[in-house]
Amino acid sequence: MTDQELNRQFADYSVAGANSKNPYTFGNWKPLGDTYTPPKYTVFAVQVKNYEYPKVHLDPTRITLVSQQAGREYDPLNRTDILEFYASMIPGYAGNAYSVFQERREILTRTMYPAEDVFSGQEVEGYIVFPALPHDINEFTVYLSDVAIRFDFRQQPVETIDLAYRFQREVFRGYQPPADWVQE
Repeated sequence: MTDQELNRQFADYSVAGANSKNPYTFGNWKPLGDTYTPPKYTVFAVQVKNYEYPKVHLDPTRITLVSQQAGREYDPLNRTDILEFYASMIPGYAGNAYSVFQERREILTRTMYPAEDVFSGQEVEGYIVFPALPHDINEFTVYLSDVAIRFDFRQQPVETIDLAYRFQREVFRGYQPPADWVQE
């Protein structure tokens, strides 16, 4: 998802400049002298719809992103990793800064993909968050490993599948940001 999509998704939390409460983007903040906002994370929306199996389990920690150019592998950030970044900005456990931290934590709890089973007829969705990708990566693959689709009587997976999704993105070189980043 682009930062603009995430800012629209959390519109009320993305308008306070450097103090925006949106945990996935910098909101409407721009670095001094720049006309665009750099990405904070690489975010994917994942939706699992189970209409075929009694139970399906996708473990968000078993998802990896691999770049095609250098073969670099990126693991997803969990809720604790993201909250550590924000926890360093609060001076204490009271006041406005702590209130902003609490709201970011609540948004992450509500919106990140949960590590839970998806039973027949259910749909589960959420975000998978990776570190911001370097600008030299324009092709990458997201691997979903060991998606459990059949279980034994002890609820242990007996059949798993691996899924791979390829993505391409436009990479802009030099000081010219992508056109959709520039807001006039």
